[in-house]
Amino acid sequence: MQTTMMGAKNDNMHAAVEPQRLRDKKVKELVSDKRRLVEVPYTATLAHTMNALVANQVVAVPVAAPPGHWIGAGGSMILESDKHTGAVRKHYIGMVTMLDILAHIAGDNPNDAGVDSDMEQRMAVPVSSVIGHCLESLSLWTLNPSTSILDCMEVFSKGIHRALVPIDSTMENVAGVELVESASSYRMLTQMDLMKFLKGHESDIKHVLDRTLQDLGALVEPIFGVTDHTRVIDAIKSMRAGSLNAVPIIESSNPTTEDHSQLVNGKGRKLIGTFSATDLRGCPVSHLQYWLTASVMEYTRSLLSVSANMAGSTPRELVTCYAESPLAEVMDKVVANHVHRVWVVDRNGLLEGLVSLTDIIRVIRTSLLE
Repeated sequence: MQTTMMGAKNDNMHAAVEPQRLRDKKVKELVSDKRRLVEVPYTATLAHTMNALVANQVVAVPVAAPPGHWIGAGGSMILESDKHTGAVRKHYIGMVTMLDILAHIAGDNPNDAGVDSDMEQRMAVPVSSVIGHCLESLSLWTLNPSTSILDCMEVFSKGIHRALVPIDSTMENVAGVELVESASSYRMLTQMDLMKFLKGHESDIKHVLDRTLQDLGALVEPIFGVTDHTRVIDAIKSMRAGSLNAVPIIESSNPTTEDHSQLVNGKGRKLIGTFSATDLRGCPVSHLQYWLTASVMEYTRSLLSVSANMAGSTPRELVTCYAESPLAEVMDKVVANHVHRVWVVDRNGLLEGLVSLTDIIRVIRTSLLE
């Protein structure tokens, strides 16, 4: 009896130590070795913006404009100022992702063919005109460098994928995300950066990592996807409508009668691939017109064959797990494959749900606070 009591006491002490260890860590530790912010001016064309995404291997870029002329996304006032004089040099007015660009190409009107218009003309518009095409670019957040890792986890567990971190903030407030900031330079902090940091502190969170997705409540359902017969342009429109950066590709139950232009419930359906907005990042503008009318499966296969033939590149595999997989295994897959979600399947490869970076961060934080 005494042994049990002692064991319980030790467990409680052990659980109490971990959040304190992580609580002592600050956001500045996550961005200390990150490169200077990749950004584009508000006058940059979409073609130029897409090139910036490809060249820097990033999935989003902040858009910078002269101060005093714009209202920032979500009413934000995130400014870059001179370190010595404090004079404001630029105003970050929003964040643009590949999905914003694709949504513009696909067209605003649900019935718009998008493919008939001149692609070069569509790609020549200024990037400032597509801010807010998708939900994510309507918000722009900053995190103070002194924010604790636990508070950072709270922000990223609510579906915010990235935040700017001022290197020398003039603001005192360190509680969560801010919409007003002035600093001489910024770094981008993403959910993936946080995930890699947590992976490097596995011993601190071992009691969480050993538990299964099902046990932790990390599995998300229902899950919506597209069929293998869905056209790329229809997939983009559906993803924009659902604010989804990626969708599972599921085997069509009936190629003739099934509606391939809408998202379908993928639960219990055969998973055969992933279609992601980021995948189209490296597609030359001259080829985009052709691929819009191709099926998502054709495009995915083409992408795999291209990457297979590129030096030092490996074809992207379908990243899956089971509901009974331990969180540690899922976290390994996320970091090793640099993916933002893992599809959860049963032993027959039928889709059961998904677990995203948001879900992983949420359950780790909840467990640390219990």
